[in-house]
Amino acid sequence: MLVTEFTTEVVEAPERFALWEETTSQSHMRNRLHSEDHEDFLAKMRVLDLGELQVSALAYSHLEIARTAKLIRQSDPEVYLINYLLSGEGIVSVDGSDTTLRTGDLAVLDSSRPYRGGVRAVPDRWSHVTVQFPRALLPLPEKAAQGLFAVPVNGRHGMAGVFTRWLTHLNARATEFTPTDIPTLASVTLDLLASVIARCLEAEETLTPETRKTALRIQINAFVEKHLADPAMTPQAIADAHHISLRHLQQLLAADGTSPAAWIRHRRLERCRLDLVNPRLQARPIQAIAARWGFTDPANFSRLFRAAYGIPPRDYRHLPAEACADLQHPCAD
Repeated sequence: MLVTEFTTEVVEAPERFALWEETTSQSHMRNRLHSEDHEDFLAKMRVLDLGELQVSALAYSHLEIARTAKLIRQSDPEVYLINYLLSGEGIVSVDGSDTTLRTGDLAVLDSSRPYRGGVRAVPDRWSHVTVQFPRALLPLPEKAAQGLFAVPVNGRHGMAGVFTRWLTHLNARATEFTPTDIPTLASVTLDLLASVIARCLEAEETLTPETRKTALRIQINAFVEKHLADPAMTPQAIADAHHISLRHLQQLLAADGTSPAAWIRHRRLERCRLDLVNPRLQARPIQAIAARWGFTDPANFSRLFRAAYGIPPRDYRHLPAEACADLQHPCAD
């Protein structure tokens, strides 16, 4: 079972904070905890177990945490912790230096170094996501990661934005994964993180070629999704935006059995397909849906849609839900 879910509501109010302390010390590591809500500590946690790497989503209104030198001497798993703040605000301190975290920020911590921090989150929402893994797994020299300890990383833009969106998707789709997905999910998570750290420290030469390739591929995916509605998004525009040659872009996608033009077309058609069966868009003309996702020629869109799904868009729109599910995967080119 890859996902474990936990809530303090399984016990009476006076016992909830102690239960949280016990549970998190087992799932993560021992820390000293304090909360304004300790008399009735409402919290929940979802842990996605990817072997040596765990991705945990946590929710609570207020919590202060401290990892002391004494606790480190007693037990140290020698792991990195990457905290992504989803709501509210936080603070983290390493070596006596306080740093404020805003929603969307990332912070890197090391279980072998004392730290303290706190989060005041929005009630009834996930407060943050924590990624925990052994230091040896990060495909970067250890000194590189140390340069970001307790330094806030803006996770709303650039490569860090790609990484935080990846974490959001991992949390949202946690229950969909199977054991065979573990190596890929863990590898992509670590490669993206390594790329974020290297980019922040301008140390990309320390990345392995495979890590750079994985990070670039995911960054390209995110760019394509963001610009699907723009008819001007072409393979050359994608290559230019990522400072690579068109040939390099073609080679990257060829490894996945596709081409830049085919990938753009596939993603646009998928967005159109979803809009066609969206009850809220039933009154919207098919031509408008096509234009919304970058198709400027209605006749060409109709031909492409039929070639991909084996049925014209007008007929697809009126299919029963079960039949639409059978046609979710485009036909081979």
